Amino acid sequence: MGAGHERAEERRRLRALAVCLLVGFMSLLDVSIVNVALPSIEHGLGASEADLAWVVSGYALTFGLILVPAGVLGDLWGRRTAFLTGLLLFTLASAACGLAPTATALVIARLAQGAASGLLGPQISGLIQEMFAGPARARAFGWFGTTVGLATAAGPLAGGLLINAAGSESGWRWVFFVNLPIGLVAFALALRLIPRSGRRLVVEPGAGITARIDFVGVLLLGAGLLAVLLPLVQEQQWKSPAKWWLVVLGVLLLAVFARWERGRTLPLVDLSLLATRSYRYGVSLGMFYFAGFTTIFFIFTLFLQRGLGYSALEAGAAITPFAVGSAVSAALGGRLVSEHGRVVTIVGLVTVIAGTGLTTLAVHLVPGQHTAYATAAPLLLAGIGSGLTIAPNLSLTLSEVPVQRAGTAGGVLQTAQRLGTATGVACVGAVFFAHLAGGGSWANAFQLGTLVAIGFELCSLVCALADVRGRDRAEPATRPER
Repeated sequence: MGAGHERAEERRRLRALAVCLLVGFMSLLDVSIVNVALPSIEHGLGASEADLAWVVSGYALTFGLILVPAGVLGDLWGRRTAFLTGLLLFTLASAACGLAPTATALVIARLAQGAASGLLGPQISGLIQEMFAGPARARAFGWFGTTVGLATAAGPLAGGLLINAAGSESGWRWVFFVNLPIGLVAFALALRLIPRSGRRLVVEPGAGITARIDFVGVLLLGAGLLAVLLPLVQEQQWKSPAKWWLVVLGVLLLAVFARWERGRTLPLVDLSLLATRSYRYGVSLGMFYFAGFTTIFFIFTLFLQRGLGYSALEAGAAITPFAVGSAVSAALGGRLVSEHGRVVTIVGLVTVIAGTGLTTLAVHLVPGQHTAYATAAPLLLAGIGSGLTIAPNLSLTLSEVPVQRAGTAGGVLQTAQRLGTATGVACVGAVFFAHLAGGGSWANAFQLGTLVAIGFELCSLVCALADVRGRDRAEPATRPER
């Protein structure tokens, strides 16, 4: 009877994991699916370049701003409650995006959608921490890594298919409407399958809401991140160099935030987490890696559609090899990491760097309409490396974090990833568009931008190597003397 009960609980956990992965895929898909829909939005709503920029960057901005407070809410209220709330808000915001009568209305709905997605993110990693342990947790994070890689890479293909089916005039609306049936089904399943949180942060009985939620910390962190992210996501629209003073202001606000948090009984961000080597290096690795690999899709899609005249569907299909490689290797990485640890991410990063470099070489050697065929194998290789990087890093980063702080820790990790994405898009985009503005070719612009992305990927490799070196130094100190 005991064994039967345990098997039933295991099946319930796996079903709950499937719901989490479905919702994670849906929310992360909206980060990249909109890229190929921009021409359709411009045609259908008469949107300006600034409107289109905000449709893309506004989602990422509110997504990043809400992640850490969302993690705290999950730790305090219970992740099931926060998960269901975020899912409902995301579904409603998706409907508002699809029904938007004007470009301004679409931008506002996208801001709300990004915030709802940010509320969901930490709950998914927190629920995995809570439901699984040991090798089972590593495998669960492996499936989550597969979901992240698939959602990021499959977004352009999914968008291209929807627009091709519905037409350029209103096809962009179905990019958002597709979330409605998924969201409703997922909500019904989550009500039945997602377990109630058994481990919440404990605060003093009778403590008011201000004792449980650090509103000053929320304000300082939000203002600091906004000041840092805004000039990055608007780098192409704000031409004045004065915008970079906002980054300085943001850094100062974040420094004030760090000082404020040290005096809190229940801090918004437990800075002691950064004293844990695996967490510190994992967060840094994730930030640099997302600055590199996500930006490649940004410039590759532009290169194919505007430079070579590919349709939205063709451009999306060209990125499919990366998604396939990531899907195949991420589950494998989740299993290997429990035995081989950080070595798995090092192998993954080296593979990503090699695949990215070969993609650049393929564009140089095979210019013109056959570029997509030439880049298929290198992108497949890069995808395999990505699958061995994202999921294992997520598992290793959170491996030593107390379950009660899993939501907050996951929120900080994903905030670092969003900050990395915004920074990468700004830096890679600046090189890419500057070369085009100077009369350079689309192919050369892509190659130069990719070199910058490889630089970020190399920084993530340095973080992984530093973690291994720190672990090797720590082991002799903890080994008992004979």
